[in-house]
Amino acid sequence: MCRIAAYTGPEIPLENIVVRPAHSLLEQSQHATEAKLAVNGDGFGISWYGADETPGLYRDVLPAWADDNLANLCRMVRSRLFIAHVRASTMGETSRANCHPFKFGRWSFCHNGQIPHFKTIRRRMLAALPDHLFEAMQGTTDSEMIFLTMLANGLDDDPESAMRATLDQIGPAGDAGPIKLTCVFSDGRALYAFRHASTGQAPSLYASGVLDNGGRSIASEPLCGTAARWTQIPQNALCTLSATGLAMTPLAGRMADQVA
Repeated sequence: MCRIAAYTGPEIPLENIVVRPAHSLLEQSQHATEAKLAVNGDGFGISWYGADETPGLYRDVLPAWADDNLANLCRMVRSRLFIAHVRASTMGETSRANCHPFKFGRWSFCHNGQIPHFKTIRRRMLAALPDHLFEAMQGTTDSEMIFLTMLANGLDDDPESAMRATLDQIGPAGDAGPIKLTCVFSDGRALYAFRHASTGQAPSLYASGVLDNGGRSIASEPLCGTAARWTQIPQNALCTLSATGLAMTPLAGRMADQVA
């Protein structure tokens, strides 16, 4: 399973989240503690927001710990909102087009988990995309398909409804196994996070309290290594982190856990 770390708040160097914490995303790329695989070496990526509405994007197929450019980039680039991802592939070959985050317009998106019956629904989901989103598809992952389908389902106007409609389109997996989704995405104004599993537990995801600088973070595993200092994002609730704080919105009819 992949690992994710994201931040929103006062502008900071990317390294403050991706590299420097005791259990940073870079550390999780080799020593994940809440995933089936401890090593996530099938590429990495970062999307970040600045003055422009469209995010910057850097992705590569190297393991995160093997690319010196990553540490240098994270040291020099400062941002008020960014999403970083290290990949352990479950769907699609190791290629730059399949590395997360994905971006379209002002949106960036990354995902951890899998749709086990994706091969049987891929053609149907592609056909449902409007032309401009169909033409935007570059890779072969279920993750990118989730993102584009959310955009087609009105992500710009209502993230909650878009997430719910996308889950409905994915449908039940039948005997293929449980659907497990953990998504983190942003429009440059707020960070959104969501966990879902058709049965059992979705991949882990936590929201921090207010950090020393007044910002907040979302991560697959607490960056300080101490889960008690973080809030686990409940399943089937849309988490929104913005300048106004943290909000949890249950998706009607899909609550599997109590929302904290």
